[in-house]
Amino acid sequence: MTRPLRGRPPLRLRRAPVRWEHQRPTWREAKPGVIAEALGRARSRPSGNWYVVGATRDLRDDRPLARTVAGREVVLWRNAAGRLVAGPGVCPHLGAPLGDSPVRCGTLVCHWHGLALTGAPSAGWRPFPAHDDGVLVWVRLDEAGREEPTDRPPVPVRPAPAGALTAVYTGLGTCEPEDVVANRLDPWHGAWFHPYAFVDLTVVGSPGSGGEDDSFTVDVSFRVAGRFVVPVRAVFTAPGPRTVLMRITEGEGVGSVVETHATPVGADTAGRPRTAVVEAVVATSERPGFAAARRAAPLLRPVMRAVSGRLWRDDLAYAERRWVLRATGRFPG
Repeated sequence: MTRPLRGRPPLRLRRAPVRWEHQRPTWREAKPGVIAEALGRARSRPSGNWYVVGATRDLRDDRPLARTVAGREVVLWRNAAGRLVAGPGVCPHLGAPLGDSPVRCGTLVCHWHGLALTGAPSAGWRPFPAHDDGVLVWVRLDEAGREEPTDRPPVPVRPAPAGALTAVYTGLGTCEPEDVVANRLDPWHGAWFHPYAFVDLTVVGSPGSGGEDDSFTVDVSFRVAGRFVVPVRAVFTAPGPRTVLMRITEGEGVGSVVETHATPVGADTAGRPRTAVVEAVVATSERPGFAAARRAAPLLRPVMRAVSGRLWRDDLAYAERRWVLRATGRFPG
C-alpha cells in the first residue's frame, strides 16, 4: 500500500468480494493475552487527571456544557474574556443544578437564587482546571484521577483543526473505560463485527509480533457502496489509560486520526458503571477537492456522527458484554 497520488480517485473496485462467512477467521490471531497486555500498558500510562468532557462545538454562549464525570457534576462555559472555565455543577448555596442555569455575558447565573459565577472562586465554589484543544474540551479532576497532575492534558498529535474536517460523536454505555479501550485494542473484530463498514481486514503488526513499538497496524478497506471501497493502512495506539488513537498512515487521508476517549460517568441507580465514549474524527487530505468538503462541513458532520454512532452501537454492546463477564467472574482467558 502506498501514499495516494493527488489525481488518483480514492475509490477502488473489489475484484472478487468474499462472503462474510467465507472470510478468513481471525480468532486465533486475536489472542486474549496480547489484548490484555496492551490494555495493561495503556492503563499504566499517566493521564495527569484529565478527562475529556465533550466537543468544543458543544459550548454555547447562553448556557453551560453540563456533564457528569467520575461521579461529579461538572459545568463548563466561556467567561467574558472568552476563556474556558469549569467547575462543580452543584451550586454551593443550596445545591441547584448549575447545568440548568443560563450564561449572561460570560457569567453563569444560578437560576435558583442568582449566585453569579465568573469562573473565579466565589461563595465556596472553586473552579477546576480546564482546557480547550480546538476539537475537545477537557477538565482536570485530581480527586478522581489521584495521579500527579499536569498543566495540560495529553492531547494526541492530530491535524490542525483549521485545515481539517472534524466531527465528534458521544455515546453512553454500561461498562468501565477499560472495556471501551479493550474494544479498540482488538482490531481483529472489525470485518466480522462491522461488515457494513470494513472489509478485507488484515492485522499486519501487533505488540509481540516482532515490532519494537506498542501498536497495532491494520490494512483495511472502508466500504462505501456495493463493491466500491477505500483501502488504507491504519495504526492503533493507546497513549493513555482512557484513550485509543487510530491514525491513517497510508492510502487515502494520510494523517487523519480517530480519537476514542472513554470518560467514566459514574454508577447508575443499580450500581452499574457508566462510561461515555467521546470519539473525535479529524480528517485531512491532500486532494484539491478537500477544501470543498471542509466548506460543506455543516452538512457532513451529521453524516460522520451517524457513521460513528452505528459502529458504536455495536462496539458498546461488545464493551458492555465484556464488563458483564468480568463482573460475574466469567470472562474467558
